[in-house]
Amino acid sequence: MEFLAGSWNKNWASFLQFWLTVILSLQMQFGTGASCPQECRCDKTYIYCNERSLTSVPLGMEEGYKVLFLHNNQINNAGFPLELHNLASVETVYLYGNQLDEFPINLPKNTKLLHLQENNIQTISRAALAQLTKLEELHLDDNSISTVGVEEGAFREALSLELLFLTKNHLSSVPIGLPEDLKELRLDENRIAFIAEEAFQNVTGLERLMLDGNLLMDEGIAPGAFQDLVTLRELALARNSLTFPPPLLPSQSLVKLSLQENQIDQIPVTAFADLSRLEKLDISSNQLQTLTQGVFDGMSSLRHLMVRNNPWRCDCNVKWVVVWLKSLPPPINARGFVCSSPEKVRGMTIRELTLDIIECPVSPNQPPWPTLRSTPPPPPTTPPITTIVSTPITTSIPYYFDSPSPPLPPIHSNPAGPLPPYEDPLQISFYVVNASSIDVSWASYFTVTAYKVTWVKRGQSQINEGMRERTVSGDQRHISLSGLEPQSVYRICVHVLDSLNSYRPGEDTICSEARTKPRSTKTSDRDQAPQDSINSTLLMAGIIGGAVLIVLVTLLGLFCWHMHRKNRSDSTKWKYNRGRRKDDYCEAGTKKDNSILEMTETSFQIVALNNEQLLKGDFRIQPIYTPNGGIGFRDCHLSNNSIAYCKSSNVPSTEFCHT
Repeated sequence: MEFLAGSWNKNWASFLQFWLTVILSLQMQFGTGASCPQECRCDKTYIYCNERSLTSVPLGMEEGYKVLFLHNNQINNAGFPLELHNLASVETVYLYGNQLDEFPINLPKNTKLLHLQENNIQTISRAALAQLTKLEELHLDDNSISTVGVEEGAFREALSLELLFLTKNHLSSVPIGLPEDLKELRLDENRIAFIAEEAFQNVTGLERLMLDGNLLMDEGIAPGAFQDLVTLRELALARNSLTFPPPLLPSQSLVKLSLQENQIDQIPVTAFADLSRLEKLDISSNQLQTLTQGVFDGMSSLRHLMVRNNPWRCDCNVKWVVVWLKSLPPPINARGFVCSSPEKVRGMTIRELTLDIIECPVSPNQPPWPTLRSTPPPPPTTPPITTIVSTPITTSIPYYFDSPSPPLPPIHSNPAGPLPPYEDPLQISFYVVNASSIDVSWASYFTVTAYKVTWVKRGQSQINEGMRERTVSGDQRHISLSGLEPQSVYRICVHVLDSLNSYRPGEDTICSEARTKPRSTKTSDRDQAPQDSINSTLLMAGIIGGAVLIVLVTLLGLFCWHMHRKNRSDSTKWKYNRGRRKDDYCEAGTKKDNSILEMTETSFQIVALNNEQLLKGDFRIQPIYTPNGGIGFRDCHLSNNSIAYCKSSNVPSTEFCHT
């Protein structure tokens, strides 16, 4: 029994100790009300002291909190107490939007993420960063940091630093002494004009380097400045003043290269020779007019090429680009190859050009470019019609046709490998069947998902008017267009859809024109008959409608004339309307309100007579005009020398009342 009691007591003590540890741990994690500064609000592991017009960090913080919000206050460099540095649980600090002019000291010693952007920091000391040995990500964007304001080797003191953001500062060169484990460095929107060869020697693990929006020129980048960055995946040099790409780029790992908005007017043939892993290249908004043949040959992984806003000259020197763009499977997504000159091709994409449009001289020792047959052989019962044929684009399909029309001859029996320049990897031909239909056939090399065929009559807008289109599968090489207008020129285009079955307008397109046959005599008679019938029907409807309208107008005029005559006749029979009793009229005028009330069919008038006039027997009845404007009264002389207006002679005088 004693043994069992002792064992039970021991287990009970262990149980109590376990729960006590759990309670203390939760208390440490979520904090207590007493540990939250009075100026702040605390919630679990967060302390909210932001936007409170603070000039210093509040005192009274205890362990257990991990994130400290102090942004958008008025804290200066004197506002960081020593006890803040000993707050071991805090890992993230937000201090942006304050009044700091130096990198602050006494920050929590275990800080991993620090936001100091939008201050006025001008200097960074080694001592300040030496306190933050666990700092991994540092944001110093939009400050006033200059090259001389950074103590040499200051950032190297942050031993764990991997992400350093210095965008929008006053740096004129890359800071010396960067941390060895740095993975991403943002130096865009500064004043950097020079990059020394040893600038990145100690950060060989760098993966992303942003140098956009600086003052870099060709001579400002030392040869081989980027060569030691063997793990660099992205290099951004946009919005500088380069006239050609920097030499000796890191070839082992570079995946994305941005060179847009510079002054590049030429690209040496070896500039990208070793960039076999590069997937995205942006050379937009430069001064490029042409490209040296073979400049992209070493870029076997390239999938996205941006070349917009360059003054491309679409002459003989760009013919090789059309072939190259489709020579590598899968096709390259190229954007912005739009011709600026010569004038006759201005606004066209390079892949839309035809052999007869491109100006390319023929040397005496070189045979002219291959010309295409104007149309495939027609069926035996139909005479051949010659049409305009366009130069083709690169596509990717084994060569055969699924239509009754005979196929075009293949360009090569073995299309493996890059195509030689000036040969067309796609051919297109038209066969005009009759005045309203055209057969379109095309041949190409490589496999694609689908084609889109569009056609529009010349002179019509492709967007707002008669543009028609049809999508066919990638294994189809023939389509019949019907419902066309006779003796009209149509612009017919074949568009290549990519592997995602999405249409890239202007990039994978070949267009040409064909004219339909004139309308035959028999066909014209057949077509004219329905039209004449329609015109006759419309004419007859117009005649009938006009006659009905004239009759209606005549009847309306007769009705109005009749009603006018009738009103004039009725007006001669105008008379008073009397009340129900014979003497109602006289009583209302003389006995009740000392007035005489006269009523007609259309109006009445009350004339007030004073008592004196009534006593003398002298009164006057006012005339009431008839509807037609005449007066139906005459002067009457009564026996007592009173004057009244009486009705016409045809109305008895007994109809009137007088006193």
